[in-house]
Amino acid sequence: MNQLQGKRLIESFLLEDIGSGDLSSRIFSNSETVKGRFVAKAAGVLAGCVVMNWVYDCLGERVHVHFHKRDGEWIRKGDVIATVEGDVATLLTGERVILNLMQRMSGIATMTHQAVDQLGESKTRICDTRKTAPGLRLFDKYAVTCGGGYNHRFGLYDGVMLKDNHIAYAGSISKAVERIREKVGHMVKIEVEVESKAQVKEAVAAEVDIIMLDNFEPEALEMLILLIPDQIVAEASGGITLENLSTFRDCGLDYISLGCLTHSVNALDISFNIKGGNKWIY
Repeated sequence: MNQLQGKRLIESFLLEDIGSGDLSSRIFSNSETVKGRFVAKAAGVLAGCVVMNWVYDCLGERVHVHFHKRDGEWIRKGDVIATVEGDVATLLTGERVILNLMQRMSGIATMTHQAVDQLGESKTRICDTRKTAPGLRLFDKYAVTCGGGYNHRFGLYDGVMLKDNHIAYAGSISKAVERIREKVGHMVKIEVEVESKAQVKEAVAAEVDIIMLDNFEPEALEMLILLIPDQIVAEASGGITLENLSTFRDCGLDYISLGCLTHSVNALDISFNIKGGNKWIY
């Protein structure tokens, strides 16, 4: 992840949570040092370890962090993810932002891992979409890679994707592609969303870089793939879930993009406990 961008986002998250100051931390005297542990309360794929360091850096206090697990690693219930030692007020002030991000990111990584596992030895790769929570895209997309998936474009700025409304306004796929090529350089890839066999043929004739086949059943995809030359990337999306994903395994696709990875995530349960508390694990 981009460190500069990540830390700036973390600063805004901390400002939202802390505001003018952590009132609860007034219970502590200055420079009380304590140990704490981040512990997995469910099994899954870990993501977001770097968040811990960024939060403590932004809080301006030196916290020693020792990781027992790494991003992309499968963790089990009860596993100690990291041990930390530092000022008790700093540890507790940063706790919620760290947990909110790590739990969400680990949930995304776990779901992505499940999706990748559904495809088995297929050449098809799983990728994400722009259906992320505002402000969290950097973290969401990094989490997808921790689960074995790939990133689609990060935003409207790093790739052209002509969807149904673009095509409708332009009048056709051919006209839309012609217009966009007049506006962007040769380094920018062009993807086109198609909804019919005729549109697949038109997109191929327009020599686009990527064809996104929208809302097709596996049997239809197998036939449409035969129309797409090897130099054009074939992607499918729409109506594909973890429940039916395996039926798309042998369609010959290059990518399947899943919005559910980031818009329907279930957070992976992680807790933070300080030494001396009832929940401390020895």
